[in-house]
Amino acid sequence: MKFRKHHPEEPEINLIPFIDVLLVVLIFLMLSTTYSKFTELQITLPVADAERPRDNPREVIIAISNDGRYAIDGRAITGRSVDSLARELAAASGGNKDTTLIVSADAAAAHQSVIVVMDAARRAGLPKLTFAAQGSQSN
Repeated sequence: MKFRKHHPEEPEINLIPFIDVLLVVLIFLMLSTTYSKFTELQITLPVADAERPRDNPREVIIAISNDGRYAIDGRAITGRSVDSLARELAAASGGNKDTTLIVSADAAAAHQSVIVVMDAARRAGLPKLTFAAQGSQSN
């Protein structure tokens, strides 16, 4: 007779169905979760004083019509070339390199007309350039 101890088999846990169930739950949670977006940020904006005088009061306003005509400070310019416009801008600025050039172009003006003004301003030595726009009427 064999008197040997009979070792009971250790139960084995099968992990594959457990992993499958966890993956299904993970996919379900990923698909059903709504990500909340912050629609509003609490920030404090800087305040500007509109009544404060400008540091640079020298400005030259150049207007561009929808057909490509130019006017500097309300005076119509006959030439449309970059060189003639550069001479007129240099004369209007009086040689002051701190003069700000304000481009006030018609909404229907050609893009090339604005580029000509920008090139003329560069040639005239006016590095400060800004564009005028009117505010929206939907307040």
